[in-house]
Amino acid sequence: MTDHPATAEPIPLLIDTDPGVDDALALMMAFASPEHRVVGLSIAAGNVGLDHTVGNALKLLDVLAADVPVFPGCPLPLLAPAPDASHVHGRDGFGDTGYLPSRRQPAAEHAANAIIRLSHVHAGRLVLIALGPLTNLALALRLDPSLPERLARIVIMGGAVRMQGNISPWAEFNLRFDPEAAAIVFDGLPRFDLVDWQAVLDHPFPRSDFERWLDFDSPAARFFTAISQRFRDQQSQQRGDHAHAADALAMAIALDPDAGLEWRSHRVRIALDGHARGASLVDWQQHDPSPANARILITCNRSRFAALVQRGLRYG
Repeated sequence: MTDHPATAEPIPLLIDTDPGVDDALALMMAFASPEHRVVGLSIAAGNVGLDHTVGNALKLLDVLAADVPVFPGCPLPLLAPAPDASHVHGRDGFGDTGYLPSRRQPAAEHAANAIIRLSHVHAGRLVLIALGPLTNLALALRLDPSLPERLARIVIMGGAVRMQGNISPWAEFNLRFDPEAAAIVFDGLPRFDLVDWQAVLDHPFPRSDFERWLDFDSPAARFFTAISQRFRDQQSQQRGDHAHAADALAMAIALDPDAGLEWRSHRVRIALDGHARGASLVDWQQHDPSPANARILITCNRSRFAALVQRGLRYG
């Protein structure tokens, strides 16, 4: 992990997320990082509906004894309805464990407005991490196209750069849920780091290792073990001895930029029509004269990734 001077001010993180099971693990990693400070959670619909994703964010703050504002955002994609991922994450997004809801209340400010405001409060230092559909960020960019100028870094989990999707033959869930929003974001950001589904597939954990980490005696590990049981059972049936953690990989790259060992910079656009709707179209051969907008993760340091996941599960 990147070394920081003991006296350095923590790096502010704003996490745009649709809390389901894998988002929960990524959030645990963020709160466990002493080099960073989470300044807000902006919430979108995606894995499940907005009522559940907001409730899940509030509940996770209870588990982690953390106190940051939760900003509800968009309950629907910008244009066309899309199916959620409740078949993976459970109807409530947290494995249908029947957890006791949090008594906390979300902030009144809309997520898109909060993104813009916090970019001013932490201008030049704010790291924005997008773990879900890009609806909130697209609205923020439409409201304030100068937003990227104030962000130190943007990390997006989404896309399938080799066209091996997880929601369609060509598309990854986050971008397929709201392709119009993804198109606005990809066209509106001059530069961002992209952690796509191919990178996730290329960086699994041995399932035995991951299950062993869940034995940590901590609030984070106990809660994650409970909410992820269904998710892990499905992964075991589909992927055997491999455990994949999509949002956790994106969070690892956000927390520890040096964990990214190999990158490729290319122009990426989003398909909006036909069977490939939501697909991430990469100009691998540099035919497009437009400058590259995405720095695509190819290879990650696996031991550093694993260490960050373990630190997150030990939290609390």
